[in-house]
Amino acid sequence: MDLRDFQKNIAKTFGPKDSVRGMPGTFMYFMEEVGELAEALREPEKHDLAGEFADCLAWLTSLAHLADIDLAAVTEHKYPAVCSRCSQSPCTCETKP
Repeated sequence: MDLRDFQKNIAKTFGPKDSVRGMPGTFMYFMEEVGELAEALREPEKHDLAGEFADCLAWLTSLAHLADIDLAAVTEHKYPAVCSRCSQSPCTCETKP
């Protein structure tokens, strides 16, 4: 499934609940999931790391839907197939410490 289809599925499945909860409530759930991801990154053996990534993506997608943002369109524009600074793939920009 691509990002556009994923966003459509999230909107269809959770859009009505997200609308009632609103942007602030949905954002708080997203932040809670980011915290769980941080914990899973620290101790991956104790957590479902892949699941936490999926949860973060789902809540971020819910927020985008509430904000009427097409994630696939904006990511294609903002992050084309090359680095926006050096125009290379992979990026050859100097890494900052």
